[in-house]
Amino acid sequence: MHEWQSYLGLMRELRERNAVGVVVAVNGRMIWADLFASTGLLEKYWPKLIRSYATESLTEDRISGRPDMKEAQAFLEDFGARHEAQETEPGVFRRTELTGSDFTAFALTSLLPGTGFDVHIAKMVD
Repeated sequence: MHEWQSYLGLMRELRERNAVGVVVAVNGRMIWADLFASTGLLEKYWPKLIRSYATESLTEDRISGRPDMKEAQAFLEDFGARHEAQETEPGVFRRTELTGSDFTAFALTSLLPGTGFDVHIAKMVD
């Protein structure tokens, strides 16, 4: 029951802050970011995301330190890619993969009429 209460508390806080994404650090190192088009979409995917983050944490080396908000923001802003590939289903979606020197990112963009916005952006450290 305690885990369920923690989950509900976290979801309430995310809604109150109008959060649309998370940046994940494991053992003092930024490893992942997920951004969504809305708080509701983040909330819907949260159970799957948290399992992915937990699994990823098992493979990370231990280092000391704790990232701060400036480091998280810098991680989110660095999309300097050396390679970009796109796959499109005309009128439905565009999936873009960006490869940087130390990361891979994916963006899913809605191409449905009247949209044209990013539904989900995921960035992972290589």
